[in-house]
Amino acid sequence: MSRKKVRIHHFKEMKQRGEKIAMLTAYDFPTARAFDAGGADILLVGDSLGDNMLGMESTVPLTLDEMVPFARAVVRGAEHAFVIADLPFGSYEVSPEQAVESAIRMVKLSGAHAIKFEGGRRVARQVKAVTDAGIPFCGHLGFTPQSETALGGRRIQGRGEHGIEDLVADALALQEAGAFAVVLEMVIAPAAKAVTEALDIPTIGIGAGPDTDGQVLVWLDMAGVGEWHPRFSKQFGAVGQAMVDASAAYVDEVKAVSFPAAEHTFES
Repeated sequence: MSRKKVRIHHFKEMKQRGEKIAMLTAYDFPTARAFDAGGADILLVGDSLGDNMLGMESTVPLTLDEMVPFARAVVRGAEHAFVIADLPFGSYEVSPEQAVESAIRMVKLSGAHAIKFEGGRRVARQVKAVTDAGIPFCGHLGFTPQSETALGGRRIQGRGEHGIEDLVADALALQEAGAFAVVLEMVIAPAAKAVTEALDIPTIGIGAGPDTDGQVLVWLDMAGVGEWHPRFSKQFGAVGQAMVDASAAYVDEVKAVSFPAAEHTFES
């Protein structure tokens, strides 16, 4: 049975029938092709591109113009998966008009199927403007990396006397503004469950426990690339070590003049 293209209406249907949504980040064509073949429902071109792939200290310095080529490459590699692209810090906060202009630029130049940016009630006007412009929107609540300094660091969200109540209010504001899904990052499990039960649209968790409607991981954490991975992630492979081993074997054969061999050489 051939796999169908994943489209926006499928996510609400998946929530209704209890089928979990599987999302992974992707930042280039070959990775997108691999994860699409692996069955991912959504590929997220996150602003995590900045600190995970471009060596930046955080997501904050990344620009919209820097993100577009990566999003375009992922779209080209996603035969079946739905592609969401982040709007980076500084490209949507000023006004609803700025958010719409940035969203249009991202979708028009990359071909992404939807956009995502951070915040709840404080960005509800921007969200409504984007969805009114006909652009699908995915929200992002909980720990929001673009606001790490204001949050006091990488702190788990949803705690405190009004933590769950505030998170639910933010999520409902996004739903009312037209969001089709909400990512919940580093949120205590009871808060994630409360939000999931309060919404008609799906929630996708990252460090938010098992009760969300789906899960997302940064692909380097999922595949075991790099020396550090957050506590909430799980490594489903050892791709980083495999890359080290492959490159070391290549260097050894080049130094020993055993590569290229006769079968790799054109004699005429």
